[in-house]
Amino acid sequence: MNGFDEAAALLPPVLRQEAQALPPLVRRRVEEIRLRAGRPPTAVVGGDELPLSQTPVEGRDLELTVEIATRASAHTALESVRQGYFTVRGGHRIGLCGSVWTEEGRVKNLRSLSSLNIRVAHAIPGCGAEVLPALFCGREFQNTLLLSPPGGGKTTLLRDLVRLLSDGERGNSFRVGLADERGEVAALWKGEPQFDVGARTDVLEGCPKAQGLMILLRGMNPQVLCCDEVTAPDDCAALEQCGNCGVKLLCTVHAGGVEDLLRKPLYRELLDRGNFEKAVILRRWTNPRYVVEDLRLCGS
Repeated sequence: MNGFDEAAALLPPVLRQEAQALPPLVRRRVEEIRLRAGRPPTAVVGGDELPLSQTPVEGRDLELTVEIATRASAHTALESVRQGYFTVRGGHRIGLCGSVWTEEGRVKNLRSLSSLNIRVAHAIPGCGAEVLPALFCGREFQNTLLLSPPGGGKTTLLRDLVRLLSDGERGNSFRVGLADERGEVAALWKGEPQFDVGARTDVLEGCPKAQGLMILLRGMNPQVLCCDEVTAPDDCAALEQCGNCGVKLLCTVHAGGVEDLLRKPLYRELLDRGNFEKAVILRRWTNPRYVVEDLRLCGS
């Protein structure tokens, strides 16, 4: 099945039929399937939400979707909702909202679901080919950040660049270590990636990025280390340590561009220390799709 069909298969039967009734061209472009209690289900396509029907979603629909997605182990997924989501086979991420149960000030669980968002994982082999040459200086890969707002395609581009580096599309292949904390990039299933991330890629899934990067560095002798969505000081510290060990870096960050990146102290420090050399800015509605900038010109 393709990504949309896999995601639609997580829905209860009636909602599944409504989703699969979308025209084929629309199905291929669906980014998210959204269910909100008391409101009709929708599909996000190109930033717009298209109604799948006029029938409001019921609370039972939300619960049944979670049961299907977790193979009747909903309690396991809900216990991890303190992160705001859980990831299922195929790399699809399910975000949940509802009544939060806290204990000693920490989110412990989620009850009485009110809405649910299935983010459809897409693989687009070859999407990184046009930008990859700009990320090299001779035969040396440059430390690179992929930048866009949420939903801009960073994970999809990261996945393909990992594959291209691993398989040696420019004539030289690299040992790649992938810290896939959320399981969205490689989507391991029984140890085997469900997406093609290259023949020389080692994947560590489910581990916090900072710890995962260090485990890969110490145990797998990577030449390039990759992770999705750098968000915390610990992530930045681990990246700096890995970079100081001579490993090349490829990561994604939520930012609208380099100027936006520079306004955020967490990332400004990384740039000021010279940890990254290139930035790829993803543009959803413009041509060219990707713009590469030299971060060495952006220091303080």
